[in-house]
Amino acid sequence: MATDSDTSAELRTLDALMSTVDLIALNERAVRTSIDLVEQLTSADLDKPTPCADWTLHGLLTHMIAQHYGFAAASRGDADPVQWKLRPLGADPVTSYRTAAEHVIAAFAEPGVLDRKVPLVEFSTDFEFSGAQAVSFHFIDYVVHSWDVAKALGLPVQFDDELLDAACPVAEAVPGGEIRLAPGAAFGPVVPSSSADRLDRIVAMLGRSPEWPH
Repeated sequence: MATDSDTSAELRTLDALMSTVDLIALNERAVRTSIDLVEQLTSADLDKPTPCADWTLHGLLTHMIAQHYGFAAASRGDADPVQWKLRPLGADPVTSYRTAAEHVIAAFAEPGVLDRKVPLVEFSTDFEFSGAQAVSFHFIDYVVHSWDVAKALGLPVQFDDELLDAACPVAEAVPGGEIRLAPGAAFGPVVPSSSADRLDRIVAMLGRSPEWPH
């Protein structure tokens, strides 16, 4: 089980890693990949299962939208938990998703975001995260959630080497052990995988089977 000191070390590792890449641009690319995928769904797709066992595509989109608004608010110093609330998808889920995604992209593009203290109350009320840590969390989420949506829709998804070079160490820094078994854990336990594909390895590290749904 990860201890507080383990978590602190992992967070410091993220700060060091993220100082070597254009994190804001990489996050935007991951989010825009998710937008491109979501734009291909229809209302008939919303009941489809996803690699997130508890969610249909409807539930996953609702979660993703809430996360976009929550991260955007937190990056501006807002610690109100209501910012992370689930919102109805409405009559046009694609537009609802695109609006939320553009909102967080704009928030992260503001000057000085990586140097701010960010209250991610969805993750911890005990301390604030650095801006770089917060954006790295969002970044890895949208690498993985893009893959989730693609799998649910039966579509291919690809990321370039630069993005995967940054995503791999972030995935490796996510705490493992018993914390992954807790109710509401962000990621499930590591799934064994012999795949040489780096995106497969990333999703396996974060609790998905690369062979889903098999």
